[in-house]
Amino acid sequence: MSAAAAQAQAKNYLTALKDALHEEMERDPNLVCMGEDIGILGGAFGVTEGLLDRFGPLRVVDMPISESAIVGAAIGLAMRGKRVVVEMQFIDFISCGFDQIVNNAATMCYRSAGKVNLPIVIRGPSGGYGGGGPYHSQQNEAWFAHSPGLKVVCPSTPSDAKGLLRASIRDPNPVVFYEVKELYRKRDIVEEIPDGEFLVPLGHATIRREGSDVTVVTYGNMVHFCLKAAERLAEQDVQAEVIDIRTIVPLDEETIRTSIEKTNRVVVVNEASRTCGFAGELLARISEFGFELLDAPPVRVTRADTPVPWVKPLESAVLPSVDGIFEAAMKVVRY
Repeated sequence: MSAAAAQAQAKNYLTALKDALHEEMERDPNLVCMGEDIGILGGAFGVTEGLLDRFGPLRVVDMPISESAIVGAAIGLAMRGKRVVVEMQFIDFISCGFDQIVNNAATMCYRSAGKVNLPIVIRGPSGGYGGGGPYHSQQNEAWFAHSPGLKVVCPSTPSDAKGLLRASIRDPNPVVFYEVKELYRKRDIVEEIPDGEFLVPLGHATIRREGSDVTVVTYGNMVHFCLKAAERLAEQDVQAEVIDIRTIVPLDEETIRTSIEKTNRVVVVNEASRTCGFAGELLARISEFGFELLDAPPVRVTRADTPVPWVKPLESAVLPSVDGIFEAAMKVVRY
């Protein structure tokens, strides 16, 4: 294969993340990766594969099974001038490092009056649909969206996975980065991604599909569910505009507002449980800035308020579905 052909080769979500880590480690000799089994094993899903051989054990560090210790060590390294990427083997176990993240990392810049920044990315596989049960299926981003001082990111495509991870690594403050594990190796979700200096700035939503009848606001894996629902809606002469917010914090309210000014109807979709999930925050903000724009009550589609079951039929019953998104959109259009 020629060099030009190699540069144009389509990448999946996982390979895009690997490329981002390799390129940023090459670019910045102060960047360190830490986590459980990220070195010799290459990570539970292979995202850090090849980093240890290329950059050595002082920059790719296999850590003990203690998320609190891993994040605490990352904070110390960042205070001493390093940039750090921390892997949670599954994002569910981020709760074991919760205190270090929300009480130490998130508040350091504020507590130091802006004198200390912590350039840390805490990344890991999230979400359900894979039969992982309650300990390997969470989408718990609302915990960290609620903690001032943290940025929260959840890409839905390979190009965004690469561009947003590189932007997150270069950010001077801590970022919690959700990788949708169901997208890692999806054969129908691949993209040609530019080599070289490719970044996607944090805080900018994108419109995945344009429409005029209803706005659908979402992120992560749900983007693909919403696009499938939009195809079905089009068969009913309903044109849905699908917005991928990409970064939960900071949130691009302007793109959402502009869309609702056009459609006057909105459905919000996310994979987390309903009560206090980020879908509720989105609806609250939409009601504050766009109440008079709406011709129908806004609707949210979320996971049920239950742990994610392991048994596949039960898992499917509690998680959002294309059918559920389609029905919600039809409800607001027919109101």
